[in-house]
Amino acid sequence: MTVASQVKQCLSSLKGIEASLNTFSIETEDEEVRQVFHETCLTTRKVIGDIEKRIGELEREEPQYNGY
Repeated sequence: MTVASQVKQCLSSLKGIEASLNTFSIETEDEEVRQVFHETCLTTRKVIGDIEKRIGELEREEPQYNGY
């Protein structure tokens, strides 16, 4: 497995985690817990954005990773 495919697999996992956190924040009735889930979801979105940028860099630096 290439580095690019491992990073993309990580990205996919993070997107699943983000979706779960979002669901938890919507479904919980405790306002404090809802806020914690929401803040964690926002942090996860930032990490996802950073990883997406890194994937773009990998694809520019190593064209053979494009599309993997």
